[in-house]
Amino acid sequence: MASMSKARRPPAEFRSPEPPGGTSPRRDPGAPGAASDGPAAPRSWTTFSGIPVERVYTPRHLEGFEYARDLGDPGDYPYTRGIHRTMYRGKLWTMRQFSGFGTPEDTNRRLRYLLEQGQTGLSIAFDLPTLMGYDSDHALAEGEVGKCGVAVSSLADMETLLRGLPLEDVTASMTINSPAAVLWAMYLVVAEKCGADWRKISGTIQNDILKEYIAQKEYIFPPEPSMRLVTDTIIFATCEVPRWNPISISGYHIREAGSTAVQELAFTLRDAIEYVEWVLRRGLNIDEFAPRLSFFFNAHNDLFEEVAKYRAARKIWARVMRERFGAQNPRSWHCRFHTQTAGCSLTAQQPYNNVVRTTIQALAGVLGGTQSLHTNSLDEAWALPTESAATLALRTQQVIAYESGVTNVVDPLGGSYFLEKLTLEIERASLDYIQTIDGMGGMIAAIEKGFPQREIHEAAYRYQQQVERQEKVIVGVNRFVEADPIPVPILVIDDSAARRQHAALAQLRRQRDNLRVRTALEALEAAAATDANLMPFILECVRSYATLGEICDVLRRVFGTYEEPATA
Repeated sequence: MASMSKARRPPAEFRSPEPPGGTSPRRDPGAPGAASDGPAAPRSWTTFSGIPVERVYTPRHLEGFEYARDLGDPGDYPYTRGIHRTMYRGKLWTMRQFSGFGTPEDTNRRLRYLLEQGQTGLSIAFDLPTLMGYDSDHALAEGEVGKCGVAVSSLADMETLLRGLPLEDVTASMTINSPAAVLWAMYLVVAEKCGADWRKISGTIQNDILKEYIAQKEYIFPPEPSMRLVTDTIIFATCEVPRWNPISISGYHIREAGSTAVQELAFTLRDAIEYVEWVLRRGLNIDEFAPRLSFFFNAHNDLFEEVAKYRAARKIWARVMRERFGAQNPRSWHCRFHTQTAGCSLTAQQPYNNVVRTTIQALAGVLGGTQSLHTNSLDEAWALPTESAATLALRTQQVIAYESGVTNVVDPLGGSYFLEKLTLEIERASLDYIQTIDGMGGMIAAIEKGFPQREIHEAAYRYQQQVERQEKVIVGVNRFVEADPIPVPILVIDDSAARRQHAALAQLRRQRDNLRVRTALEALEAAAATDANLMPFILECVRSYATLGEICDVLRRVFGTYEEPATA
């Protein structure tokens, strides 16, 4: 294991001094414990990222703090307090529930149900074969069809998935990365066939391939052609679908892989810098595309650290865009982000505790000024959410929005000595990481060296050690354990979904114009060998009802596939 780098520790000036009397702030001899569990381990008074936390904060912790520079008003640069002056007084966040399972028919019913229950945006999860660019009837798809998301192999599937949904009136978010261009093309063609104007529809494709190499590992192609596909979609969206977010730069999966909050923020923002640099090299002006860049962050259990993370994200991004890239449009300085509560924090033991965890995490997202929010369901440590569990998760957002009172004031925690100090610490530690990666030659170079991967692995290992030593308590897992398991209803996806998908694909291949399909695929293959923007060619393949697997196979032949090198 590599030694701890400077970037991974709070700088010396941020470490908590000993309080009066010499008692260490890291240990509390009177910390409460459960008598039935035996003596508690010594408590470590730190955030989840390991930033020391003092017993109390006073003005001395903010010496040199300037309101305009370090905080500012809501809606004013550097947007520490929010990107809009009125925030939720003017408009609540978009309420989404991440939904996808079985066949397109199954997921369409769930999406329509959630809209009826008050969901205000669509969020679509795809199954593993779709994420990896394989059709449902491919040999490698066996046993995975519809299991972790909806199976989509063709335009016909997307037509079924979106049937009856108001595409011009509701935003759609699709969690798809390596084959994002293909799934987005399917969405656009469905909108086109429904008479929706591309210039009016809005939504988001995740399309963040760098975090796949860092954390989630659902990549297909090597980094260079993968980045070419990402930039193709950004350029096409800028010109043809101007209200669409062509990328959602995601820290969520980095955090789910075991990173700290600081690492999540730093790696996400450095990924974003990499995308900006690639698009600029393709000839676009920064203010042409930057206003449509969006972000996706995790919300974990450490309430104040999470709120501080979101505030630091806005502040760092505003300065990066204005000072590093010279953006002139204030909308280019905005860090707009979606938040999802932390799936990795949910436990199979005592699953109803997950409702409480999710509430705290959702509250962190709202207090941190998110533009969009998904709340995980209590049963997600076991399976995909049932309808009733997903409804309860949505109701959690609605109670926070309409009953808690936290939406009445913009940045209600602003000015807290603790929160402002923590925001500064997270900002500075994140900037250390960004500077380190800059020195390596950028994020792709850092990924090839295994730097972010190794940092995440070490953070996850340290946290697991803390859990096993009970320095970090997980209720129901390492403290307050119950012997008898608590049953919860489970959504079971059986193999009937695969059989239905196989039959639909066989029928599609019999009925479509296969000459048109072959011609479109050949044109795509020829274009992929040039530097042409591939979106028009992918759209024509989709219109001909070429399948996802057929399109991705063409790109595999031209680009090759990626295998992660071993790192020490």
